[in-house]
Amino acid sequence: MRVLITGIGGFVGQHLARHLCEVAPNYEIHGTIHRSRHLETSHLHYHTVDLRDINATQALIHAIQPHFIYHLAAQAFVPRSFIAPWETLENNIRSQLNITLACLELTYQPRLLVVGSAEVYGIVKPEEVPMTENLHLKPTSPYSVSKVAQEMLALQYHLSHNLQVMRARPFNHFGPGQNERFVAPAFAMQVARIEAQEQSPIISVGDLTAQRDFTDVRDIVAAYQLIIEQGQPGDVYNVASNEAHSISDLLSTLIQLVNLPIEVHIDENRLRPVEIPILRGDASHLRASTGWQPHYSFEQSLADVLDDCRFRVSKERSNK
Repeated sequence: MRVLITGIGGFVGQHLARHLCEVAPNYEIHGTIHRSRHLETSHLHYHTVDLRDINATQALIHAIQPHFIYHLAAQAFVPRSFIAPWETLENNIRSQLNITLACLELTYQPRLLVVGSAEVYGIVKPEEVPMTENLHLKPTSPYSVSKVAQEMLALQYHLSHNLQVMRARPFNHFGPGQNERFVAPAFAMQVARIEAQEQSPIISVGDLTAQRDFTDVRDIVAAYQLIIEQGQPGDVYNVASNEAHSISDLLSTLIQLVNLPIEVHIDENRLRPVEIPILRGDASHLRASTGWQPHYSFEQSLADVLDDCRFRVSKERSNK
C-alpha cells in the first residue's frame, strides 16, 4: 500500500507518518517537503516539491501511484493570513487543485483526504454549540476562506468526477513538536524558559477569553487514518473532543505544572482583527462512522507539550 502525505515535514505530518509506521508497518510512505532535510528509510521517502507547480505535482503523483493521499500541506497560521492573504489563498487553493487534477490523470481512483479547519464555522450563536457539520460556513479570516475553497473544490470534484475524496474539519490540536507560533507551545516555551531562569517570570499573551476545542495531535492523526480508510467519499467529518477550554484555562494549567509565581501581561500585538469567541465541535458523525475516540486528556497533552518545550529550552542553552 503506497501512501502520500503532503507536508510530511510539518507538525501534523510528522505525527501522521509516525502513527502509520507504528500501525501499518507494511505501508510504503511518501511525503512532500520544502527542502531536503530528512533521511530516507526503507518505507519513508521524501520528495522536495512545490505543490503550486502543476507539472511537478502531476509528475510526483504519477511516479508514486499512491493508494491514499493525505493532503496536509498548507499555510496554517491564521494571523499570517491577515498579513499575507494572497499568499495563503494561492498556496492552499492552488496546491489542492493541482493534487486533484493529478489524481484525475491516474488510471485508478486513489482515496484523498482534504484537511480543512473548524475556523470555517466562524462566529456562531450559543444554540449552535457544539458545532455540527451542517452549520453554515462563515469564515472570518483569509485562512478560513482558503479552507472553505479547498472543501468546495473537494466536493465539486467528487460530484463532477466521482473523485474518492473525504473532508476533515479538525478543531484546535496541539502536542509535542508544534511550532511556537501556536498558543500552547507559545505559552509552554515561556513557562519552560521561566522555569530554567532564562526569562523573567512574566508571560505575554493575547486574548485569554476565547474558548477552543483542543484535541491531541496523536488522536487527530488516528482520526485521519480512519477517515481515509473507512470514510464515505464526498462526506465531511468534524474531528473534535466535544469539550471547550478557555485560553486562560490552558495557561493556568501550564503554570500549575511548574508551580512558580508567574505574572501575565496582555500584549496587544497578539490580538487578532477578528476573534472567534468559541469553537467546540460535535464529532458524533466521525465516531459513528469509524469508532474513533480520543485517548489523550487535555491535561496530559499539555504536560507533554511542556516536557517537549523543556527539551527545546535545554537545547537552546546548550547552543549558547
